[in-house]
Amino acid sequence: MTTKKAFIFDLDGVIVDTAKYHFLAWKKIADQLGIEFTLEHNELLKGVSRVRSLDIILGLENVEASQEDKDKWLIQKNEDYLTYLVDMDENEILPGVFPILKYLKEKQQPIALGSASKNARPILEKTGILSYFDAIVDGNDVSNAKPDPEVFLIAAKKLGMSPEQSIVFEDSIAGIQAANIGKMISVGIGEEKTLHEARYVFQDFTHIETRFIDNLINKKIG
Repeated sequence: MTTKKAFIFDLDGVIVDTAKYHFLAWKKIADQLGIEFTLEHNELLKGVSRVRSLDIILGLENVEASQEDKDKWLIQKNEDYLTYLVDMDENEILPGVFPILKYLKEKQQPIALGSASKNARPILEKTGILSYFDAIVDGNDVSNAKPDPEVFLIAAKKLGMSPEQSIVFEDSIAGIQAANIGKMISVGIGEEKTLHEARYVFQDFTHIETRFIDNLINKKIG
């Protein structure tokens, strides 16, 4: 009998690098409002909902706005962001991700996406990896943003697995915290000094060996 675990992946910064497109779209809004918005500021938005992201940007210069204006900017941001995604293809998949997805499929392990993005499905379609996911939970399915573990708990449930049987791959502090709060094994993708709360940290997926995946599946590490 094959031992199974739930493998749950965040999207932005884990599977594809769409952070650059989010940055360009948010910067356009910030420039309109006379707010200085840098790549460092953009780091604050990782794993954060669109609504909360706008509030963070407005807070940089203590800009107050009506709900009507906020709604208008949120729509504009998403429309601008989507224009950057038009030409996305498999080349946008981050190094090492595809071999891991393929290996998990070969091992008959259930795979889910757990992302705050409301554009997750079209991104997976454009990059040609939608079929690798047995469940998709995105910003349309949750009401609580990370570090609330809701997105990952729903993903685990859709895969028919308990939180303790789940492994989460994340690149944001909020995402790692969400996995930990949800009692899942957290695997950070990025800088160890930033993601030190994760159970394990790798610079990127090219540093993850199939032996590590096997050990996760067979509970040899924990």
